[in-house]
Parts: sequence; structure tokens; C-alpha cells
Amino acid sequence: MKTRINLFIRLLFIALFITAVTPAWTQTSKTFYVVKGIVKDKSNLKSLGYANISISGTNVGTVANSDGEFLIKIKNDLNAKTIEISRIGYMTVEIPVKGENAEGITVYMMPKASVLDEITIMALNPADLVKEAIGKIERNYSDQTNLLNGFYRETIKKRSTYVNVAEAVVEIYKTKYDQRLDGDQVQVYKGRKLISPKVDDTLLVKLLGGPNLSIYIDAVKNPDLMLNNETIGDYKYKMELPVMIDERPHYVISFTPQVILPYALYYGKYYIDRETLTFSRIEFNLSMDDKNKATQMILKKKPFSLRFKPEKVAFMVNYKRYGDRSYLNYIRSEVRFKCDWKRKLFSTNYTIVSETVITKRSSDLVLKASRKLAFSDFYSLSDKAENFFDENYWEDYNIIEPEQSLENVVNKLKKEKQK
Repeated sequence: MKTRINLFIRLLFIALFITAVTPAWTQTSKTFYVVKGIVKDKSNLKSLGYANISISGTNVGTVANSDGEFLIKIKNDLNAKTIEISRIGYMTVEIPVKGENAEGITVYMMPKASVLDEITIMALNPADLVKEAIGKIERNYSDQTNLLNGFYRETIKKRSTYVNVAEAVVEIYKTKYDQRLDGDQVQVYKGRKLISPKVDDTLLVKLLGGPNLSIYIDAVKNPDLMLNNETIGDYKYKMELPVMIDERPHYVISFTPQVILPYALYYGKYYIDRETLTFSRIEFNLSMDDKNKATQMILKKKPFSLRFKPEKVAFMVNYKRYGDRSYLNYIRSEVRFKCDWKRKLFSTNYTIVSETVITKRSSDLVLKASRKLAFSDFYSLSDKAENFFDENYWEDYNIIEPEQSLENVVNKLKKEKQK
């Protein structure tokens, strides 16, 4: 990962467009304000996790954490009037902003039933709908190369205790949706990590994942996952009750494997926009019917004498519509597994969660970093992230607020590192 100086050297070397392409993070003065709050269901007052938070009329935003808490940083020069909160199955809410810091805001969201006729929906052929939606991918998703700015976090829990936390600001170079995945890449701009000081907490396995999940788990662009006309027959489809997403009615189609192949398949749900047949959200889990196959899909390396037993591998991918196109917005993965040494009586449970939220998008003068700067699939973020810096580390970047338990462990580990 390069320093600020190295980044400028690279930009100066390749073009005369330095003023146009220099990212917003070069600002050192505080030119933003912060709006912080929590999202709740108005009918039962329960917190609503993973709501989308965005500045109205822009492509700048973030995502609430699993406790419904959010924090969004708004640059003064945007002259923002409102922020928009949206979540699947709820009416979109707009709240005014006044150009100054605001905390303790509670956003109440009302559930909204779909306007789709359920009887008509159930009469549709779900497999045909999926095929038709696949055929519209090139029309519905970006037809330009984009540079996506994002925030990435990965955490590791040993039993119920966090033992590893790593975070980063990332840039994702995303080619058009009619082009292959091998043109996409992720660059870590800056990162930080906290690792438990206990040697016993060191995780000795390497799993598929890391910041590059934003490339491979972009299911719409990666046909090798499931959205492929050649593999439609591998799955059985069922129409579920429709929902509203961003004030737009959506079909919900569940899918499960119906064939046995040499590799593991998935089960999950597609959320498809009724009007455009855009995949707005995809939830999918790796089948655990054959755990050996599941292991082969996710495990990259482990010690010979360590037994690895996968329990759950789940993914969620969200896309957000701007104008007449949809763009990658949020990716989450969760992997649960057990590890035990052959001579030990008890196994240890681990949970690895990673999240990538796209906080800004640009299609102007997009420059691809050299292959040398791209993040490698061979590493986790913890392998490469720098240690924590000062309290102003994140500057004006939008991040996902840590959950309460995660925030506590981060504060604790920061104090341990200062001793």
C-alpha cells in the first residue's frame, strides 16, 4: 500500500490531468460535517440493520451497521439539503440536514407492502423471469468504467470474542458489465488493523475473501457464480411474496440446487425490479450438503494436522439505481467454521465477517492502477494493513459504524497497544 507521496508521484508520472483526477482525500482541512443516528421500525421500535444512507441527489453514501446505527460525513461544498434512508420492505425516508454536525437522530421507517398482485405473481414462471433478467444485464448495469471508492472491514471472532479487526479505504476499478472480471481490481489506499496479542488467537487458515470479494461476489458480473443461462437448470426456482425496495416493487425468487455436481452449489433469493428486471439484491449461501465440496470452494491453505469444518458461508450483494443504470453498492460475507487439531479433544468456533460499502462513484477520467498496486488474492487485509494511526485517520471518508461489541474491543485493543 502506497503512501500519499507515492500516490502523487504515480499520478504526476502518467498524465497532465492531476487536478481533475486527484481524489478528495488530498484535503487536509475539515471541510465536512457529520450526521449520526439510528434507524428503527416505527411499528415496533426495533433497530433496522443495513439500511442504505445516502445524500439525496448524489452517489455518496454509506450503510447502517447491524444495530441500525449510522454515521455519514457530508462535504460542505455539496450544499446538501437532505439525506435519504432506504431499506428493503420499508418506505424511503428523507431527513433535512442543516450544514452542521447532528447526533442522536432517530429515523423511524414504516413497513410498506408491495403493490404487486400476489395471485398474479404466483402465476409467473420464476425460471423464465431469471432468464429474462440475465438477458437485460448489459442494459441495466453500468456501460462505463467506474472508479468506486469504498470502505472495507473484516473481523474474526473466536467463539464470541473478537480477535482480529482490520479496516481499509479501498478503490475498486470496475469495468463495464459486458466485460470480463479479470479487468477489475482493488487497491487498498490506506488500512489499519488490531490483532489480539494472544498467540493462541492467531488464525492458521487462509480463506477465500478479503477486499477482492467486491470483484468476485459481484454476482451480476460474475456468471460463474450462478447467473448463467447454461446453469439455469442446476437450480429449482420458486416465487416468494414480493417486496418494495427504494419505492419500487420487486419480485422475490428463491432458488435451491436440484442437481449434484463435482462442486458445491448455492441456495438463496433474487430480488428483481418489476419494471426493469434488474437484480437489485442477491442473497446466497453455499450449500453444506457436502462439506468437502464446500471446503474446496473457500479454503486456500491450512496446516496439515488441522481439521477444518465449514458450518456456514453466506453472501449478500446490493445494487443501487442511479438514473437508468444500477451499480454495486454493498457486499457482505459471513463464514462460520470449526477448527481442531488432531490430538485435541475440543474444536474452536470461528466467524469471519467482511463488508464493503461503496461510498462514492466516478466515471470521469478513470485511471487504472498498475498491477503492482492491486491487492492480491493471496492475502487477507490483516496481512498487509498498517497499524492504527491517529484519531483523525478516516478524515472525511464514510465508514460503517462499528457495532457496540466491536467498538468496545477496538477501544480495548487500542489501549493495549499504547501500553
